[in-house]
Amino acid sequence: MNETQYNYYDFWKEVLTQIKIDLNDQEFTTWFSRIDYDSSKAETIILAVPSKFVMDQIKQRYSAMITKTLHELSGSELSIDFIIKKREAKQVVEGDSTPERPSQERASYHKKQTHLEDKSANYSFDSFIVGDNSSFAFNACMAIAKNPGTAYNPCLIYGGVGLGKTHLIQSVGKYVSENIPEMKVTYVTAEAFTNEFIQAIGDKKIQPFKNKYRKVDILLIDDIHFLQGKESTQEELFHTFNDLYDSNKQMIFTCDRPVSELKKLAARLRSRFERGLNVDLQPPNYETRLAILRKKCVDHNYAIADEILSFISRNINTNVRDLEASLTKLIAYSKLLNKEVTLKIAQEQLKDSYSLNRDHSIAIETIQKVVADYFNLSYIELRSKKRTRAIAVPRQIAMYIARNMTDYSTTEIGYDFGGRDHTTVMHACQKIESLIQTDSSMDNTIQKLMRDIKEYKRDS
Repeated sequence: MNETQYNYYDFWKEVLTQIKIDLNDQEFTTWFSRIDYDSSKAETIILAVPSKFVMDQIKQRYSAMITKTLHELSGSELSIDFIIKKREAKQVVEGDSTPERPSQERASYHKKQTHLEDKSANYSFDSFIVGDNSSFAFNACMAIAKNPGTAYNPCLIYGGVGLGKTHLIQSVGKYVSENIPEMKVTYVTAEAFTNEFIQAIGDKKIQPFKNKYRKVDILLIDDIHFLQGKESTQEELFHTFNDLYDSNKQMIFTCDRPVSELKKLAARLRSRFERGLNVDLQPPNYETRLAILRKKCVDHNYAIADEILSFISRNINTNVRDLEASLTKLIAYSKLLNKEVTLKIAQEQLKDSYSLNRDHSIAIETIQKVVADYFNLSYIELRSKKRTRAIAVPRQIAMYIARNMTDYSTTEIGYDFGGRDHTTVMHACQKIESLIQTDSSMDNTIQKLMRDIKEYKRDS
């Protein structure tokens, strides 16, 4: 090493000393313990980092700070450049006395730090079945996991229960913990965050609470709708959000609805949630529901006929959780009674499950009005004797929805559609079921109409 290189090395050591004063210990250790002085050339210091991720993060977060400190110390315009070089052994930055943990201890440490539940072993990107309803949210979470704290920060995922929100954010936590172990990840439900905050106030340990959530690299908070009306907790999360956001730390939240619909949420906190990427999860379509069931059969090492899986997919259209519960029930029935599951058995065992999707208070007239409006018809036309295709297909759709959303018999439904025979209703349902299996757009239309019908009933 020549004299110029030696002087540059001394400058680098002094830069570390100066920067350590300005950063908290956790942040300094997380990033600067990953940087090694490698070499130098004219007016440039070459720094070695272990991965492209670390290089990108250092450049984004600290490049300006490093070059400014170098200029102040040397009085010349020294620049920095990076190379990627794997370490053969742990090297400790001067002043950092934290020893490298053995791999088993480190894994235990990260599990403790992330607070990811034991079931998160099943929460991974590989086990998530992606459909049209979830591809946007899935790809956003994957991008965040690979490069946290950059493009999509904060990220809010919203949707109904059992659609995969928790699965996705815990997948992010698991991916980062396994692939970027130097990052500190914390997962918590909004309810647990609230309870912990209340406990900290009661125990007069509010500062440790603040430190716990403000000194992480990735914060994952599930079910923020729970925060409605909890003003003190919202105030604390507001300041935590600002602190992490200003430090380019990644945040991901989930909610059961768009954040604009949270009526008892402080406007300034709502604006923070809306600042980044908001993406919704819709109920899975028929093809996705069927793919989920097939995957679960593989996971359970149990074979069920496709006609049975198709039956479940057609009748359980609420969420993934209900799909899994139906499949689990059939598998348990088969194993406990040592019987092969047939379509008749499935229909009998799951009749209560898919009847839960039906709303006893929805009138057929409501269904007719919503469907007719969607197809730019009058609901009187759906009940008429006209058989043109422009009316026949919407009528069949309305019959199918009435059969699936209500407890009315085919005879009763036929009567409300202009006195038609029950066999006409059965034919209509069979035709729409067939279309759902071959045309994903039909399934999407049915799901949208069902949601519109529920909203119409709620608003009326």
